[in-house]
Amino acid sequence: MSHSPATAGVDDRRIVVIGGGNAGLSIAGRLHHARLGDVTVIEPRTLHVFAPLQSHIAGGAARASLAARAQADVMPPGVRWLRDEVFTVDPAARRVHLVSGAHLDYDQLVVAAGMRMAWESIPGLPEAMAAPEGISNYDYELAAKASGVLRDVRAGTVVFTQPPEPASCGAAAQKPMYLACDWWRAVGVLDDIRVIFVAPDPVPFGIPAIDRELQRKIDEYGIEVRYSRELRTVDAAARTITIGHGDAEETLSYDVLHAVPPQRAPEWIAGSGLAASDDPHGFVDVDPETFQHERHPEVWALGDAAAVATRRSGGAIRRQAKALVKNMQAVLAGREPSQKYDGYSVVPFTVSRRTVVFAEFDRVGHLKPTVPFWRSLYKERRLSWIADRRILPWVYWHLILRGRD
Repeated sequence: MSHSPATAGVDDRRIVVIGGGNAGLSIAGRLHHARLGDVTVIEPRTLHVFAPLQSHIAGGAARASLAARAQADVMPPGVRWLRDEVFTVDPAARRVHLVSGAHLDYDQLVVAAGMRMAWESIPGLPEAMAAPEGISNYDYELAAKASGVLRDVRAGTVVFTQPPEPASCGAAAQKPMYLACDWWRAVGVLDDIRVIFVAPDPVPFGIPAIDRELQRKIDEYGIEVRYSRELRTVDAAARTITIGHGDAEETLSYDVLHAVPPQRAPEWIAGSGLAASDDPHGFVDVDPETFQHERHPEVWALGDAAAVATRRSGGAIRRQAKALVKNMQAVLAGREPSQKYDGYSVVPFTVSRRTVVFAEFDRVGHLKPTVPFWRSLYKERRLSWIADRRILPWVYWHLILRGRD
């Protein structure tokens, strides 16, 4: 039996959250605390990974075990976990069809499915990652592999690539590069290593103040940069990559390749009619300020899978989740959603093994420091490293995932 938002009682209102990552568990915990209904999270994975730590792992600055916990252990109390995978959504029937063949009906649906790493979209990239010299901080196992590979480099060419937008905190591809360079400098081999950074944009990040900080570190480490270039093909056997822009192409040889793949929304989102027809990436078509779907008012989305018109990052989800819950509360009470998300996002660039450049900004690229009067908070600091490496992981495991931050 289906219920409309206006007629369903709180106790039998069915809220389904697709995705059990940062966004999914954050919103599930908040929805449960707000007592808006019975909350079920659909998530097929049994291992939950705190993605920001993968950069520290890849750079040899954290143990892999610190980033992973059993999914069962991080589910918010009072929230049901359905271990299955979404096949499609029928928004007209308010039904989620699952890969297992089962289905789940909902009164309110929140899509927090994240992004898919499209390794296969770069010819030769999957084979390169399977080779001993292929590594990445965008995969838990490859990040653990990267730690030892980068630690042991003493000479040769190491190439780091950054994916084009849209991506899940795409600029995080730079973090292991800085960490590795700092390590190589400490052990006295940096001058013997050719470090090449392939970036899709003409600048390191796209916000002038942040670009100046990052370019200073790039110059300090002697990193060669190929700006406005994207990874096109990889030949794992020959250990070469082709990069390019327009008709211009260049082939580079490598001894180690740290690559981050292009990314896109899970295909079932567009297949379910939840994406805008003109969106080539297939993100959920929501109002970027309220997170309510443009055509299906009982559907919501946040995090990497949502068309939120800002750079995607895990640090953006907290503010998104707060606004989404308030807006769902308003809609269920018969009011218009009024909480507006300004596109706040954050990328902590770990530029050495002790310092961080803390980039906080809104959707138009204006700096938005957490401490409003501290306009220079973005600059390279030891304090930011402490917050990013020591404080945030504890907050994530104990507060954010429980919807209590």
